[in-house]
Amino acid sequence: MATVPKLDVLICGGASCISNHSHDIKDKIFEELKKNGIEDEVRVIETGCMGPCELGPVMLVYPDKVFYQRLKPSDIETIVSDHFVKGRPVEEKVLVSETTRAIIEKGQQDTDFFKKQTKVVLSNCGRIDPENIEEYISENGYAALGSVLTSSTPDEVVETIKKSGLRGRGGGGFPTGRKWEFVKNTTNDQKYVVCNADEGDPGAFMDRSVLEGDPHCIIEGMSIAAYTVGANKGYVYIRAEYPLAIKRLEHAIEEAREYGFLGENIFETDFSFDLEIRIGAGAFVCGEETALIASIEGERGNPRPRPPFPAISGLWGKPTLLNNVETYANIRHIILKGWEWYASIGTETSKGTKVFALSGKIKNTGLIEVPMGTTLRELIFDIGGGVPDGKKFKAVQLGGPSGGCVPEEYLDTPIDYETLIELGAMMGSGGVIVMDEDTCMVNTARFFLDFTKSESCGKCVPCRVGLVQLHALLDKIVKGNGELEDLDKLEKLCYSVKKTSLCGLGQTAPNPVLSTLRYFKDEYLEHIQDHRCRAKVCTNLVTYTIVEDACRSCGICAKNCPVDCISGEKGVPYVINQDICISCGTCYDVCPFDAITTES
Repeated sequence: MATVPKLDVLICGGASCISNHSHDIKDKIFEELKKNGIEDEVRVIETGCMGPCELGPVMLVYPDKVFYQRLKPSDIETIVSDHFVKGRPVEEKVLVSETTRAIIEKGQQDTDFFKKQTKVVLSNCGRIDPENIEEYISENGYAALGSVLTSSTPDEVVETIKKSGLRGRGGGGFPTGRKWEFVKNTTNDQKYVVCNADEGDPGAFMDRSVLEGDPHCIIEGMSIAAYTVGANKGYVYIRAEYPLAIKRLEHAIEEAREYGFLGENIFETDFSFDLEIRIGAGAFVCGEETALIASIEGERGNPRPRPPFPAISGLWGKPTLLNNVETYANIRHIILKGWEWYASIGTETSKGTKVFALSGKIKNTGLIEVPMGTTLRELIFDIGGGVPDGKKFKAVQLGGPSGGCVPEEYLDTPIDYETLIELGAMMGSGGVIVMDEDTCMVNTARFFLDFTKSESCGKCVPCRVGLVQLHALLDKIVKGNGELEDLDKLEKLCYSVKKTSLCGLGQTAPNPVLSTLRYFKDEYLEHIQDHRCRAKVCTNLVTYTIVEDACRSCGICAKNCPVDCISGEKGVPYVINQDICISCGTCYDVCPFDAITTES
């Protein structure tokens, strides 16, 4: 008779923890278990992302409900001998102490990071082995598909999704049920279902984490969608930069076929459906649905004018349903728990939860899921822990490189689709980048314009030429050569690009410029009128000097200076030749004694 494990050890296998050597920790655990002769008493499971990336690598031990953080291979010998063998958790590596540990239910814990979250899409991530279909089945996996195929008509499914209030989580927020209804009502001999997993926003890792941690929920969601709209073939379009997500999804598709959840006559019904993966080269514009479709077809990923919309003429000219990863991940929960349950979460116009990726100048970087209507303050300060190192919060950028920058005065704004648009931002796919007082908002706008300018496919003139001109104006201001009339040029050009660009990339790319002009115009004026960058980021507007009393004459700054503008000798403070200095900041970065000061 097989030995029943006494402990389940869940090791985060998300990309962040893997990059912090969680596999070395996993190997060390197996080594120590064998050394202590308890390899049959402990089951080790590699899961998807648990959420708190800042604390990684992390590990959760059941049934003891102990959450270990910032693990190193050197910690494992003590954890195995003291905790796994003797039953005494190693408190210095535990996220919360024994006295405050209260809840670790469905992956949540009684800490500020977890207690304001509501896990729906992420309910399995960090809790199950994503490469074991039986663990997914044990969490009611494929029960929603079985229920739909055996007891619901396509019209009933559409009505359920419409009543739930689910809106597309890819950025635009179009009502999901209406989109499904359009495709269902289009008559054709062939229809397709496509999943957009081409997540290309800087600072965004929501879809990737879902695919890595719970790939079967995407297969199930797409299968339900296929039954509803009358499709028998589906594609998941995912970028090549996500090798772990691709690997786990490929494995999940093979398992689903083996268990009869993909293929012919699923659940012994007349419904047949199968999936394939299409790997993209990483073009940001392929997040736009018509460009994505062109890429699947083997064409260059250029958007095309709409109408016709993909619901009428999409992949190979056939009716095509296209949603993103997070949208499909919600479907099984709506079917199992009912539209009333889902509609009870969120706001009047934005139902359910939203997954966000917290990054930037924030203490608790990571993956979170909160009800729609949660305020920006709760997101950044209660869950994210606020800004580190005693710095002051300045702005939060929402919606990826095409989103807007929102200042402190709007932190109590509830998060929903309409409100964010009113603020000059957007929901986007869920990237949240926090900025502190050391951020230059003019330089930030230039940074995002540089990204979208580079990612433009170049098909339409407003985007191809307009973004280049916008970037040139911002570059001029950042370098201290701006003129007041440049601000009017910036604003007019932004609106022209938004109104005339072919696709969403060009239509939203000016948002960082418009939002920073709206909320931080004083910084633009400082750059132009005073030749000053208050954040001391724009190097052309910064002067570096060496403080005599602080200089130790070590010469490190001179050795690293790329233009040899620093001179000195032993026992004598070094000096920067301002006529030669290019304000690159290298001396400031390498000085170990903080002897370099900046003035703007």
